[in-house]
Amino acid sequence: MKVEGRWRRSIELAEAGDAVVVLDQTRLPYAIAWLRIDDLAGAARAIRDMHVRGAPLIGATAAYGVALALRVDPSDAGLAAARATLAATRPTAVNLRWALDRMGAELAAVAPGDRAAAAFAAAARIVDEDAAQCEAIGRHGELLLRAAAARRPGQPVRVLTHCNAGWLATVDWGTALAPIYKAHEAGLPVEVWVDETRPRNQGMLTAWELAQHGVPHTVIADNAGGHLMQHGQVDLCIVGTDRTTRNGDVCNKIGTYLKALAAHDCGVPFYVAAPSPSIDWTVGEPAEIPIEERAADEVRWVAGRDGDDRPARVAVVPSGSAVANPAFDVTPRRLVTGLITERGTTPATAAGLAALFPEHARP
Repeated sequence: MKVEGRWRRSIELAEAGDAVVVLDQTRLPYAIAWLRIDDLAGAARAIRDMHVRGAPLIGATAAYGVALALRVDPSDAGLAAARATLAATRPTAVNLRWALDRMGAELAAVAPGDRAAAAFAAAARIVDEDAAQCEAIGRHGELLLRAAAARRPGQPVRVLTHCNAGWLATVDWGTALAPIYKAHEAGLPVEVWVDETRPRNQGMLTAWELAQHGVPHTVIADNAGGHLMQHGQVDLCIVGTDRTTRNGDVCNKIGTYLKALAAHDCGVPFYVAAPSPSIDWTVGEPAEIPIEERAADEVRWVAGRDGDDRPARVAVVPSGSAVANPAFDVTPRRLVTGLITERGTTPATAAGLAALFPEHARP
């Protein structure tokens, strides 16, 4: 998508082909900086410290992390160690495990002397496939926006989203934002309600990339979504997913469940953009999903700019108060209107997913 008017991907191979560069999301939305990743440690650090975030982009970065590691140690032990190091960085997003398993399977039979080159090629395929999957989600999701537009002729379609599930969270296009970008590119009037998404304020990343692409949007406090739905100011919700069970339950950024409850109560359609690598076919029920507990300082402190436009870090929690920071919650399938995948939109049910992805269906 567009960065300062230029089409870019969130992760790109360096010119010499010996490293990758990623858009450093810890610097956004106040500064645009590209981070060079040269080795396994750099890839692990980028994922763990959220220089990259979003399930698909985490998987893509991990794939290149394996490739970078194999330049140093292409042995079986080196491959196993790289996968283990990267797997330990973020526990919830299933794309990480998916990408590492795929890299392991594709490289196991490759001779060590050929592994590094093969790994870079395999990582490039994962990156290209992610972009294609997201573009397809955009096409299928655009139909939902057009249907909403038909219900309110002459009015913009008002979409509420949560966290950042745009191109910053993927390689290109995004998941939840892909239908919005497709509709905007086609000339369909769209306006986006952007949740701030505490505690890491990833909604500001959504606002930044929508602004880069010229999509009208308004940032709201997380707690404002229900009010807007009650007053008929939301036509549909679209969010992303870090892991979806084979039965259609959705694990996403903390606060997603509350939006789904409000949407259900107000009769607002609630859709989840779910590329197939984010579907965990081994998990049937939400209790099986590990929920990442992140550092308390993410809640205690807020980073931003002061009145003189200088970087500032401000404490917002009393020093004697305990802090809990669960990073994700699970939205039960009964609250999900549909899952938008690269193969089409389906009810959030085991049967619906199995119909779209019969190769994963259980007998």
